[in-house]
Amino acid sequence: MREDAKDAVTIAFFELWRKRATVRLVDGSPLPWLLNTVSNTARNLERSGRRYRALIARAPRPEPVPDLSGSDESGVLAALRRLPAREQSVVILTVLEGYPERETAQTLGIPVGTVKSRLARARAKLRDEMTVLEAS
Repeated sequence: MREDAKDAVTIAFFELWRKRATVRLVDGSPLPWLLNTVSNTARNLERSGRRYRALIARAPRPEPVPDLSGSDESGVLAALRRLPAREQSVVILTVLEGYPERETAQTLGIPVGTVKSRLARARAKLRDEMTVLEAS
């Protein structure tokens, strides 16, 4: 509520500056114009907030994400967690989420070749760990 009041006052002063040539002064003061503008702006902010809350209330609830911290009988999650963070992010985006390498590169802000090399290194490490797990 307090933030809405600050926003309303800020918007009113911006509007005063923007419309400075056409604002009607009363006894040389823009105060009446500012009071009306702040009042109208506060009402508009409240109305838009109500609409936003109603929209959020109508939005479908996201499905609960399964807890991945449970037991990992295959050891794959543990092996994935042992990878360096930069390799983990590439594996998660390309393998688990199914993004193409080009989109993964754009998302992470790295070249496509770097995505390919990190993915190859990660796969090799995971393959080695899985081989060790299967042998034991």
